[in-house]
Amino acid sequence: MTDLGASLARIVRRLMKAEEPVLRAHGLSMWAYAALSSLAERPATSQLALAKAIGYDKTRLIGLLDELAEAGLVVRERDPADRRSHIVRLTPAGESRHAAARADIRALEDDLLGALSPTEQRQFRAMLARLADES
Repeated sequence: MTDLGASLARIVRRLMKAEEPVLRAHGLSMWAYAALSSLAERPATSQLALAKAIGYDKTRLIGLLDELAEAGLVVRERDPADRRSHIVRLTPAGESRHAAARADIRALEDDLLGALSPTEQRQFRAMLARLADES
């Protein structure tokens, strides 16, 4: 039996390869999509919390956020509780772009999971979510 890490690594590489052209069609990089996805889950967060949430180098996050802001997908505002910090939020355009990209990504995932029954797909997704949330 193959090690879990090896199997998951192959799945992740397969997903990333399939997702790249889809995200490019939506004008997004993998990291941009990760940032938008995190902001969709947590509507307003600090830049530092966002970097931690997506596992991105905080020193490079400013450039990514600049690109997303220039595209009208996010806004950054000073945190009223801490003027040294910025709160990041999705704009309506960011919500729309994320939702469209997510729908296409979900279609890819459904295709990948096509060998599983609908019940197995739901169980698999639930188990992965539970394992991902375990720290």
